[in-house]
Amino acid sequence: MDDYIVSARKYRPMTFDSVVGQSALTTTLKNAVKSRKLAHAYLFCGPRGVGKTTCARIFAKAINCENPTADGEACNECESCKAFNEGRSLNIFELDAASNNSVENIRSLMEQTRIPPQIGRYKVFIIDEVHMLSTAAFNAFLKTLEEPPAHVIFILATTEKNKVLPTILSRCQIYDFERMTVANTVAHLKMVADKEGVTYEDAALEVIAEKADGGMRDALSIFDQAVSFSQGNITYEKVIEDLNVLDSDNYFNIIDKALENKAADIMVLLNNVINKGFDGGNLINGLASHVRNVLMAKDAQTLPLLEVSERQRQRYQQQAQKCPTKFLYRALQILNRCDVEYRQSSNKRLLVELTLIEVAQITQPDDDNPAAGRGPKRLKSLFKLLASNNQPKPAAQVAGAGKSLSPRASQRQGGAEAVAGAETNEPTATTAAPAAATTADQPSATAGKAVKTPKISLGSLGMSFNNLLKEKEKKNVAVQEYEITNKDEETKFSQTDLEREWRAMCVRMEKTAPGQAQRLKNIRPTITDYPNIEIVFDNKIFLDEIKPIQGRLRATMAKYLHNGNIQFSIRLARQEEIKPVLTPLENFERMKSENPAIKSLVEKLGLELA
Repeated sequence: MDDYIVSARKYRPMTFDSVVGQSALTTTLKNAVKSRKLAHAYLFCGPRGVGKTTCARIFAKAINCENPTADGEACNECESCKAFNEGRSLNIFELDAASNNSVENIRSLMEQTRIPPQIGRYKVFIIDEVHMLSTAAFNAFLKTLEEPPAHVIFILATTEKNKVLPTILSRCQIYDFERMTVANTVAHLKMVADKEGVTYEDAALEVIAEKADGGMRDALSIFDQAVSFSQGNITYEKVIEDLNVLDSDNYFNIIDKALENKAADIMVLLNNVINKGFDGGNLINGLASHVRNVLMAKDAQTLPLLEVSERQRQRYQQQAQKCPTKFLYRALQILNRCDVEYRQSSNKRLLVELTLIEVAQITQPDDDNPAAGRGPKRLKSLFKLLASNNQPKPAAQVAGAGKSLSPRASQRQGGAEAVAGAETNEPTATTAAPAAATTADQPSATAGKAVKTPKISLGSLGMSFNNLLKEKEKKNVAVQEYEITNKDEETKFSQTDLEREWRAMCVRMEKTAPGQAQRLKNIRPTITDYPNIEIVFDNKIFLDEIKPIQGRLRATMAKYLHNGNIQFSIRLARQEEIKPVLTPLENFERMKSENPAIKSLVEKLGLELA
């Protein structure tokens, strides 16, 4: 019984013409052989399994061929060609840089370059996976690569050109190999199947070609696997079963049902897919790729971007005619969001189900049948109604001598909790209550007139208190400052106490407002007329940003300094008050001029600023 040889080795090309999918490169190499205009170094780069090492071997054989053909191919009859075909050529050396990546290996290789060839014109050194060489090995290789002996040619091959040093790249002719197209891969697989006496279905070979993702070696390996599984009769069903590939019909069905808003049917289809052993994340990724392909099929200009068979391309075009462009855009956004959240989700199936339901509701109109489920717009209007019922009402004017419960009075019950909530941008129950208090039981100055309540979007319900204050000011809603809960306290404090509590406040603010906290750290509050505090800003933009929270800052300082009589004033710095920012060298020189001891130490020890 003959030893079995895998198809990737058995049908490895032996001539330039038999190389699949690289016609431009092989034509260039053949012309170089014919004209004898050979460079001293070549770099073949590209993805895996596209023929880099194969072309390097064919090129090396053609270079040393004593009687090359008219089109630049090796004759396979001379002594040099026979020696190469039988694996005993002394002029062609192959080095695997992945396992021989040290300086010693490169130096040993350089020693061999000094010996001229005994048969043929050139010594050819093929270095595979050259990006695996160490930096020291690259540097040892540089000089010889730039000016090798006249009888030496280097052919380097790599899958990651970005990892090769630029000094190496500049010394080589660079050839970029292309990924295999599905059509080229299928054609080659048909040739191999015919020679092996294997029956096949075109759809089955198309699945193998798509699974190979542009690599011919991968395609031939999958082909051998499918032949073993199907016992020489490759069918579509056996291939997707063997490769554990989800049938593309599932994706077409999901999109068709989503266009009809049949979320229940999609849930049944999802359950069948999961019961077959497929992961929900794989379904989402495959569906996202499918929607992308449908989107590409809508325009004739983007149609060549589909790396699928002709039969699949026609199916994509047919479905693209039924799908609105907005639907495809929105579906891609939803599926991409699910892919990002999938790993962090503790209930992955529920996440997938919610995602597919949301996709199925994209085209659902607002006034659809309630039994079919609420569409996104109906849900949005529902939440907007809830938001309007809970939003703050404008402060009403009070008639008569009766006193209304103001936000300041109601906050006195909250005490320190209200101030703490304001400082961390997290409104507590005591701070939220005044903001949402109604004045329905009080006579209004606008009685008899429709009061126009400003609308606050759903997103504002969860925003920080700082943003809520800004939103209210934009809507001309009366905003009242926080009532200082420790108004009766009059504890004495110093400038040092003020700066200490100021820094502590900035540290606490870093959790919710890191940008503001960092900038406030660089500002030094000062006591002007005790207990009044002044803050000077050298930036008008930052000053305008702090104005809405001036009351919060005052309340926080009053709480932690235990003095309810504190007043805050903020202003923009005058021109003469703005101090230039010194460089480290200028600070160093200033320290030496202000402190003679430091200057003496620097001079005696000969210190310099690093």
